[in-house]
Amino acid sequence: MTEGWREVASLEELGPRGRRLVKVEGRQIALFRSGDSVFACNNRCPHEGYPLIEGSLAEGRDPGSCVLTCNWHNWKFDLVGGETLVGGDRLRRYPARVIEGRIQLDLSEPPAEVRRQAALEGLAGAFRRNERDRMAREVARLEHAGGDPLDALRRAVEWTHERFEFGTTHALAALPDWLRLRDERADGPAERLVPLIEVLDHLNWDSLREPARPFPEARAPWSAPALVEAVEAEDEAAAVAVLRGGLAEGLELEALEAALAAAALAHYQDFGHSAIYTLKSRQAIERLGPEVAGPILLALVRSLVMAQREDRIPEFRAYAPALAAWDGRGDRPVEAADFRGLGVRQALARCLESSARPDQLQSALLGAAAEQWLCFDLAVERRTDNPVSQNVGWLDFTHPVTFANAARRLSARHPALRPAALLQLACFLGRNATYRDEAVAEADWAVADPEAFFAEHFRRLFDHGVPEPIVAAHLVKVLTAVEQEWRAHPDAPWRPTLLAAARRFLDNPPKRRHGLRLAHQAIGFVEAE
Repeated sequence: MTEGWREVASLEELGPRGRRLVKVEGRQIALFRSGDSVFACNNRCPHEGYPLIEGSLAEGRDPGSCVLTCNWHNWKFDLVGGETLVGGDRLRRYPARVIEGRIQLDLSEPPAEVRRQAALEGLAGAFRRNERDRMAREVARLEHAGGDPLDALRRAVEWTHERFEFGTTHALAALPDWLRLRDERADGPAERLVPLIEVLDHLNWDSLREPARPFPEARAPWSAPALVEAVEAEDEAAAVAVLRGGLAEGLELEALEAALAAAALAHYQDFGHSAIYTLKSRQAIERLGPEVAGPILLALVRSLVMAQREDRIPEFRAYAPALAAWDGRGDRPVEAADFRGLGVRQALARCLESSARPDQLQSALLGAAAEQWLCFDLAVERRTDNPVSQNVGWLDFTHPVTFANAARRLSARHPALRPAALLQLACFLGRNATYRDEAVAEADWAVADPEAFFAEHFRRLFDHGVPEPIVAAHLVKVLTAVEQEWRAHPDAPWRPTLLAAARRFLDNPPKRRHGLRLAHQAIGFVEAE
């Protein structure tokens, strides 16, 4: 018998119904007879695994076609051409032949490279239909065929980066933190797969049904000041051209990040996202490799160009004068309690008094942010009769922590940006100063065993049960930032406060839908028009 072909049954064994289930080499294979033809396929439906041997067989619209229907969810497969007619995933078929009344199947596997390419093509199909379960199967197939599962992420970044209307989203920003979770805490193949699916699902969700918005192809000589100026002018074409020039010159990430971080911190903007996205973009490139540098940095540039400059609104107009007044000579000692109850203007002024003590000031600001986070008044988030300007929730208090983490790491590599980073952190504190619940006691939320706390809550992320990708992204980003800042400041007096705040946040999840608030605000808005 030809290599790969196996005799599995006789035609007679298919019986009057023209079908039979056989088990060969650990596989369940369904045999079907239609006219003079015999077909063979996996018995498990690729949708949810129900037995196709119990399916319905019928002629298709085209002459000679044979359509198998899974009766559980009506998925349909053309057994002649191999297409999935209704549904998403493909069905594995086996070449069949009949010799002297005996059915033979070719059970040989396609070459590994063919199977890897098929998995990536299947992943693209899953993206078109937003099929999370299929994404998981395709990544598993890719790895089973000897492929690098991170290739799935590389392809997905390439597919989606032009579809983010406002550039970088939390899908890209959370990518390195999900991969860190996979590298450091995953136990076994299932847990190693979960973070990959989190990234893919989020990339897919943020780009789903969005049109491609191609980036200009023009290239200009690299110049860091030119990139910053183009971003400041909100000129995407010019900024992209300069970035492409830098990429073409083979600039190191360090040089590219210096200019991008300068643009990100040129304003108190996008509620800290610009700085966070800049840090996370570099980490994602370092993790996935230089082939994703172009797509990730193009998305970042678009987000910087489109960023909201909050320092131009009245609440934060004191920021620019404070930055201009920073002289590095203010030598007053500073601690977290100094910022208690200060508004934006007062918090900025207090920073200037300690500008000669940047390390101490950074620690004090983060300690103050931790204390505010711990004492956030949950009643504020749950209100339904407040104006839009008072839509304040947990994430308003986690962002100072994630921003502080990004700002510390960026300014360590690019020290000239440190004054802007510290003053912007003060803007967060001033904005959040009034939303306090004075009844919250740190002792009630104290974390007795920090290592066990981190281990437990990182492990929960493998099966968090949160349906929205952006909420899950915030969970992994916040917990990662908390751990990193806790470890980076071993002697800081606010470390217990930071962990207590994280515990209270994780034990009281954010309200994710505000139906009554939305209705009240819509009615009020219309009445005021």
